[in-house]
Amino acid sequence: MIKAFSALLFTTALACAGSAALAQDKTVKIGALSDQSGLYADLGGPGSTLAAQMAVEDSGLTQKGWKIDIISADHQNKPDIGSNIARQWFDVEKVDIIVDVPNSGVALAVNNIVREKNGVYINSGAAASDLTNSQCSPNTVHWTYDTYMLAHGTGGALVKAGGDSWFFITADYAFGAALERDTTAVVKAGGGKVVGSVKHPLNSSDFSSFLLQAQASKAKIIGLANAGGDTTNTIKQAAEFGIVSGGQKLAALLLFLSDVHSLGLNVAQGLNFTESFYWDTNDQTRAFAKKFQERMRNKQMPTMVHAGVYAGVLHYLKALEAMGGNSHDGAKIVAKMKEMPTDDPLFGKGKIEANGRKIHPAYLFEVKKPSESKGPWDYYKLVSTIPAEQAFTPLSESTCALLKK
Repeated sequence: MIKAFSALLFTTALACAGSAALAQDKTVKIGALSDQSGLYADLGGPGSTLAAQMAVEDSGLTQKGWKIDIISADHQNKPDIGSNIARQWFDVEKVDIIVDVPNSGVALAVNNIVREKNGVYINSGAAASDLTNSQCSPNTVHWTYDTYMLAHGTGGALVKAGGDSWFFITADYAFGAALERDTTAVVKAGGGKVVGSVKHPLNSSDFSSFLLQAQASKAKIIGLANAGGDTTNTIKQAAEFGIVSGGQKLAALLLFLSDVHSLGLNVAQGLNFTESFYWDTNDQTRAFAKKFQERMRNKQMPTMVHAGVYAGVLHYLKALEAMGGNSHDGAKIVAKMKEMPTDDPLFGKGKIEANGRKIHPAYLFEVKKPSESKGPWDYYKLVSTIPAEQAFTPLSESTCALLKK
């Protein structure tokens, strides 16, 4: 009887010790999965890895005894490659969280794997609003922007300004389809119409046939439902065709600071677009941007994707600290992230809604004329601010299954 009781005490002590060790686990591995070498490399890529590193440094956790490692990989804009990397990271590398992931096709594929492996996924780079609607997951937070925000920001403003006929030039994958879908809904709701559209392969170099179709449509607005190098190539070739001087207006439905830098102000001036971060907004964004630029090999300023990676990782680490350690249970960690209000120097105060959508204000910008710019990277002027509660899909309209529980 005494031996049995002693054995019970020993087993109980081991269990308690194991629970305490689990609660105090202060090891984290972050995987920055991005396009490291293709058409989205400047808007995400190495800059996203740096942003994650800066968030780790600014969290102060390493000074408190935490061991936090960051690894990175190139998904090459291919869902199968992105999926294989994600599986390898969870099964072999023991990654806890995947961040960034521009390209909605890759993002949606990785979303399923993160849920299966019960990891954490903070997406900053992809746009498809499906991530917090039909494909929502208890393991995913969609941080920076999405197609709903872009459609209602840029599309809504142009329709109100009289742009009531549209023709879309759309990237032929999940992102382009989602952006055209969401913008079409805004155009029609505003009394406009879509007179046509054409799809192009990802990473195209020749947009002449697509632009000729758009020009022939006589649509007032040519909506560019593409991104990165595809957007800049479309805009450059549109200038060669004299489309804007001919009376039609280009709507860059997704434009990044790196795109404007690539185009130059002579070509990009006058473009309207929607973003949720700009480096020259206030003292805090400028301080972050200066540190970021100093450490970037190409000395570029941060895009909103980089800002989202930084803010998302910072909030994730705050949640782990509040939990007393890393439980490595992704769904529980994301639940804690949703429970805690968000507050960071780049996006300010906000929250993560039940469907995983991080909400914050969005901004309608216009590209400055060369004469208005005060120097390198001084490219944007603010047209209007879209309040957080208007910038993203209202929960009453979300199709996320998590909202039904």
